[in-house]
Amino acid sequence: MKRIVIAAVVLSLGTVFAAAQDWPTKLVKIIVPFAAGATPDLVARLIADDLQTRLNQAFIVENRPGASGNTGTDAVAKAEPDGGTIGVSIGGPLAINTLLFPNLPYDPRKDLTLITLLVTQPSVLAVNAALGVNDTRALIDVIKRNPGKYAFGSIGAGSLSHLAMEAIALKSGAQLVHVPYASSPQAVTALLRNDVQMVCLPAISIMPQLHAGAIKVLAVSTAERSPLLPDIPTLKEAGIDVEADAWSGLIAPAGIPKPMTARIGKFVGEAVTTPVIRDKLAAQFMTPIPGTPAEFRARIDADIARWSPVIAAAKIKVE
Repeated sequence: MKRIVIAAVVLSLGTVFAAAQDWPTKLVKIIVPFAAGATPDLVARLIADDLQTRLNQAFIVENRPGASGNTGTDAVAKAEPDGGTIGVSIGGPLAINTLLFPNLPYDPRKDLTLITLLVTQPSVLAVNAALGVNDTRALIDVIKRNPGKYAFGSIGAGSLSHLAMEAIALKSGAQLVHVPYASSPQAVTALLRNDVQMVCLPAISIMPQLHAGAIKVLAVSTAERSPLLPDIPTLKEAGIDVEADAWSGLIAPAGIPKPMTARIGKFVGEAVTTPVIRDKLAAQFMTPIPGTPAEFRARIDADIARWSPVIAAAKIKVE
């Protein structure tokens, strides 16, 4: 009897391993926790198109926006760990939201499998030209002399665009007024109208607006100058020790077999680094950064460590 049980277990494990090695064996759903057209959606669709062509299997992208990315990320966490559902998520639902939401419907550390990082994109510190400043130090001087006079726009309380500006204010000893908007286009429109005087938003939302001359870009928020924006200095070069890069990564439900995780990571890493996709990403000021699950975990942990003191000092709450 014992031999029969052992044989059944071995057979079962062999079947799981074979399925993992054969992924994908059926239609694969890629859940994006944001609306169509958002950066994670763009990345997911590029990956889906590439994998569908190379692997001769159907891939579909399903948008599940809501609750600052928590709704769609939770849908991935609750899915069957059989390779049929994966997801593209970002630093908000995977790191920052653990500091903002007291009752997340999922535990990013326990309920999700981290497969690979996908892309990173720099944010840029931009100001309305009427402010009359040409570099970050000049901006800091102006806002420090006028506490509470100037406003910055963001894409919502607790968003990276909010935290980055709060960090800049904290590091420079300045006081600013926060005005949240529903999207990057709305925040950029407010900047153009001088309803707010500054923003720290993804480069793709700002750079196409520079031709009109109403906006000036002062710095990038990455640790080093972006190869896609080599002429723009970093915040650190101006003495402001703030980093705020927007990244995305590929996730799956907890419990997915390790051989399957490795296989998915291999195929997706190859996808985002193909010349065609790399060029399409570069046009959106994004750079592919595929890597190991351990590197993915380190990125999340770094974000939590970076933003926890900013959230506490600025007393940021999400209602």
